[in-house]
Amino acid sequence: MIYILMGVSGSGKTTVGQLLASQLHCGFHDADAFHSEANKAKMHNGIPLTDEDRWPWLAAMRAAIDTARAEGRTHVFTCSALRQTYRDRLTPPDGGVTFVFMKGDAGTIGSRLSARTDHFFNPALLQSQFDTLEEPRDALVLDIRRTPEALVQDILDKCPPESAACSGKPAA
Repeated sequence: MIYILMGVSGSGKTTVGQLLASQLHCGFHDADAFHSEANKAKMHNGIPLTDEDRWPWLAAMRAAIDTARAEGRTHVFTCSALRQTYRDRLTPPDGGVTFVFMKGDAGTIGSRLSARTDHFFNPALLQSQFDTLEEPRDALVLDIRRTPEALVQDILDKCPPESAACSGKPAA
């Protein structure tokens, strides 16, 4: 099972993803590790990425996804995956990927970003991420106002690792 926690920056993807990977005793990769230094510098300086900036990043992530699947390993990835076309590039032709949409409002996420001091993402880019976001058609949707532990439990309850892939309705 491959899990991809997606959503705008500051939605809790990394926190929940690391906790999920810990619970599953599996590997974890944050999408930030696949970004080039040039992409990180652009975002740090408040410059939104273009699709041309994103394609190599998404290709590198897809290669890691393909490797984990080929080895039969459960693995947790995080990625903003804001547009359907980005999610399509991350998904192998035969599926096998579960997207978990970390959904939240701009106020909640903006507060989180303002408090964050150890990340290259410039909070001024948050609105551009919401402008780009195409909410997924086929994903488990989670309300980020809940605790990370509750969100992980929702994922495990609705999309257990032994299922090939799943989608879901918004969690209560």
